[in-house]
Amino acid sequence: MRLVDLTVSAVPGYFATMAAEAAYLKRRAARNGRQARSDYERRDTIASLAMGVGSLLAPIVMPKVLGPITPGKGKYGKAFVAGLAVAAAATATADVIARRSTRDAANPDLAAPARDERRRVARRARSVAGVGAAVAVGGGVAAISTAWTAALKADRLWGRRIVDDLGEGPLAWLAAIVGWDFIYYWNHRFMHESRYMWAIHVVHHSSERYNLSTALRQPVADAFGTFVPYGLLALFGVRPRLIVQARAINLIYQYWIHTDVIRGLGPAEAVLNTPSHHRVHHGANRQYLDRNHGSILIIWDRLFGTFEREDEPVVYGLTKNIDSFSPAVIATHEHRDILRDVAAADTWHDRLSFAFRGPGWAYGQHAERAAATLGVTVSPAA
Repeated sequence: MRLVDLTVSAVPGYFATMAAEAAYLKRRAARNGRQARSDYERRDTIASLAMGVGSLLAPIVMPKVLGPITPGKGKYGKAFVAGLAVAAAATATADVIARRSTRDAANPDLAAPARDERRRVARRARSVAGVGAAVAVGGGVAAISTAWTAALKADRLWGRRIVDDLGEGPLAWLAAIVGWDFIYYWNHRFMHESRYMWAIHVVHHSSERYNLSTALRQPVADAFGTFVPYGLLALFGVRPRLIVQARAINLIYQYWIHTDVIRGLGPAEAVLNTPSHHRVHHGANRQYLDRNHGSILIIWDRLFGTFEREDEPVVYGLTKNIDSFSPAVIATHEHRDILRDVAAADTWHDRLSFAFRGPGWAYGQHAERAAATLGVTVSPAA
């Protein structure tokens, strides 16, 4: 039996409910005054819809772009890995030259022209190291993520399942939906805890408003992430096409919780992810950061210590907003900043930390450096 693509079927419902919400918010604003946190704003809504379209096109375009360079699969996979090795070696060599030249430039026994020459060599070496490091780290992420995804697709794992086929009855559907939700919790949490993963997900948090259109502001760079594979469900007897449907159900559920209109759902708040819980997740308030990662069920957050109840009014957006409605900026700003930080760093420890440690570490480094230029001391970032 051919299963219907639920995400496609839901599209008319998205637009109908957005229109209804916008009309309600307009009436509410007339009665109580405008609430900028949730009202629709033309440029913001267009940006969210554009990102939604991009998220539909990305799974079609990205495999064609990255497929040829996927290690172990693509025609140019080996050449790509070899190029990354060359970039890493060039970076390491340039690091040595930069350090040696900097040390020599500080030698008072050298003549002034010789010291100036050493400084020029150090600057050129640091430039080479910066470019090489950005290529090595950025390309390395692409190589690992594409190889990881190709190796752990549901169709491949289905042939190696360790549990018999569950079929398509109620148990199979329950296993698919709950299993997807559990894996989603961890992937969502990882996207908040590692900066290269945050660079993918930050798209969804970039709006300073919170309404149903925000739900459609989806990432377009999933191909550059190393996620816990949903294909693992196939090992436990869940058919690949049910895994696809579980994804659709998960996405559709997440849509309606992006609203300020529904304030609370009583006893359901204990088990389900609700608009109240998800408003917390989108908050830039310190107490709300990195909380409530669940999708359908909030029990994962309660079990694993990431739950936070809605208390103070939520401030939506990022701790440092990007102030742009450009889809290109929304989609790429954090990747751009990571590569810039990697290129500016002068040790492999810092380069890898800027890419793989939590976003807070990188932002803390920026704050420390800014404070140092002003002669101010700040607390170290976690």
